[in-house]
Amino acid sequence: MFRSTVLLAAFLFAGAAHAEDLAVTVRDRTGAPVAGAVVTFRPAAGVPAGPIHFDWPMRMAQRGIAFEPHVLIAPVGAEVAFPNFDAVRHHVYSFAPANKFELRLFGRDESRSYRFMNAGVAAIGCNIHDRMSAFVIVVDTPYAGTTSAEGRVVLHNGAGAGALTIWHQDLRAPGGKLTRAVASGRPPAGETVIVDLRPAQSGHH
Repeated sequence: MFRSTVLLAAFLFAGAAHAEDLAVTVRDRTGAPVAGAVVTFRPAAGVPAGPIHFDWPMRMAQRGIAFEPHVLIAPVGAEVAFPNFDAVRHHVYSFAPANKFELRLFGRDESRSYRFMNAGVAAIGCNIHDRMSAFVIVVDTPYAGTTSAEGRVVLHNGAGAGALTIWHQDLRAPGGKLTRAVASGRPPAGETVIVDLRPAQSGHH
């Protein structure tokens, strides 16, 4: 167990990616990639008008006495389904002030849903199985993604000046997130941010 740091390199991706794409790589101080970090970008000029849609399903399943996926990004106003594929019943809840809810006991092949109306982080749990935990990150920008096993995410059309926010459940910062301004003319080497993480826990990256 040790105090570690994450090296976040944000840079304009050239070649195969479009010039407007903002690529972000998250690594720890040893150079190892960090998966599961949520990266969002808000242009200084504002986000496009209209509803926000993402390519992934608005669903957090219960399977193997665990939530799947562990981290889900959802736009404000999205209705997220919580289907149960386990042979036991679950009781899903969140105490998040902006998105407090409770989905009372439901069994296998049943589903409940909740509409997330406010931006913020909602920690999800099961009132029956304490070891179950997950996060719904509710965002009000279309420029959002989760880092892959390689610690990388590309935010398409995320050009220009604005604010880059990084969230990770182990981040040593208020609310587990860090926000910094980025300039429109990013240097070739990219933006670099050093942040502290809590000691790695079993099952985390």
